[in-house]
Amino acid sequence: MENNNYPLLEEKKDIAEKWFSSLRDNICLKFEKIENSFPNNNSFEVSKWKRKGGGGGKMSVLKGEVFEKVGVNISTVHGVFSESFRSSIPGAEEDGKFWASGISLVAHPKNPFVPAAHMNTRLISTSKTWFGGGGDISPMKPSPKMSKIFHANFKKTCDNHDKNYYKKFKAWADEYFFIKHRNENRGDGGIFFDYINTGNWDKDFDFVKDVGETFLNSYSQIVKSTMNTSWGDKDREEQLIKRGRYAEFNLIYDRGTLFGLKTGGNVDAILMSLPPEVKWK
Repeated sequence: MENNNYPLLEEKKDIAEKWFSSLRDNICLKFEKIENSFPNNNSFEVSKWKRKGGGGGKMSVLKGEVFEKVGVNISTVHGVFSESFRSSIPGAEEDGKFWASGISLVAHPKNPFVPAAHMNTRLISTSKTWFGGGGDISPMKPSPKMSKIFHANFKKTCDNHDKNYYKKFKAWADEYFFIKHRNENRGDGGIFFDYINTGNWDKDFDFVKDVGETFLNSYSQIVKSTMNTSWGDKDREEQLIKRGRYAEFNLIYDRGTLFGLKTGGNVDAILMSLPPEVKWK
């Protein structure tokens, strides 16, 4: 990560914030269209929230027949990190000042043959500025073919920007989404990246935008190709147990959960990622 911030940073922040919002709109429209391929009129319920220390966000949640629960959050927050937290954030060590904007999505489909999914892209600014994000899937039922297609789409996107990105960011995802106390992967992975600042705003921002679009198009196709698969009680049982692993990861290891709680974010939005129903045994 470059030490210097991007030129015209305040203008760039506004551009990024608006794009995160437009991506949110596109996701909600596409997911509602998929949801309403079944005979229902389920739609996203939207609630806005304000952060006491500065900023706020919008939480959008849909509960339906295809998506048992899917949440799409956008937020832009700013303020000062606590003394105990600022040392863990690059560039915040001295005064703790920060600004952060981003989008986060977590989908928990009803059909056990449709994988759960996560996507996040963000811009964070302290005395340093960088992009982070990624996308991954967590199949409840093994599907090597589906996983191969998902990864191939992300590899193509990464290769269009930097031939080293996919190998690096896939390995980072494999490491990050590993549930240490279970000694198992959360799912089939994808890509995960942080601290992206090459010094070229257009290059970095174009990559982040392509990550968001690639995830939306790829995951939408996966959902449409699997949502009508027949399933039974045994499949549901396996799904609920797998969801328990997902919940464990998000509550113990997830960076976004930690960041949100440490910065006084909206608790409902932060915990939106949790599955609607889980089971442990």
